[in-house]
Amino acid sequence: MPPLRTGVALIIPAWNEAEAIGAVLDEVPRDCVDQVFVVVPTALDATAAVARAHAARVLVQTKAGYGAACWTGAQQAIADGAEILVFLDGDYADPPAALPRLLAPIKQGRADLVLGCRDLRRYPRALPLHARLGNMLVRSVLHALVHASFRDLPSFKAIRANALQQLSMREMTYGWTVEMLAKAARGHLRIEQLDVEYRPRLGGRSKVAGDLRASIRAAYLLLSCAFVYATSRSAPRGASTS
Repeated sequence: MPPLRTGVALIIPAWNEAEAIGAVLDEVPRDCVDQVFVVVPTALDATAAVARAHAARVLVQTKAGYGAACWTGAQQAIADGAEILVFLDGDYADPPAALPRLLAPIKQGRADLVLGCRDLRRYPRALPLHARLGNMLVRSVLHALVHASFRDLPSFKAIRANALQQLSMREMTYGWTVEMLAKAARGHLRIEQLDVEYRPRLGGRSKVAGDLRASIRAAYLLLSCAFVYATSRSAPRGASTS
């Protein structure tokens, strides 16, 4: 059977998000998305059953890590013919209703990568202070090394499939987003940044921001990724605008 041709694929990495994933999927505007993938670390994760009940396609990642989950979904979506990939988290914090706004700059030919930067004005406690400070530090390093000003390191983002392929992503950890931004800047991709309201998660606790020690470890990892991918000798090629 030939691959199913699709235009837009939504990829949702989700680990122990059975409480939230149903609400997330219910808010996805299906008229602007052709396929929805929920990527889980193991078939035993209760998130999988809820996702299937809400008409999502469940994928089980073969390697551990946030980046590995994103890459698992991206590979399947590209194999199915997707031309635009959208990533958002499965904890309800990223609002799916903002999808049309993120897709518009790409569909209109203005951007290769669109970042849904977290707007905390309505829910300032949705992202703890230590997580904000770590985010700011990593962004400062990126600005110094690749001369690009990023307002956030968001989980919510849309990218042309061909642009993602040209970035040759390697980071299978939480450094996935930092690698993407560093390589996108070095490869001269057209990047737009939009403010998107960030909400409190539904149930459970964030694997990183919800724990101070985990946040410190993540900050160290992200800083390492920023240095590695912003200074490596081989820069990715620019994205096609066709």
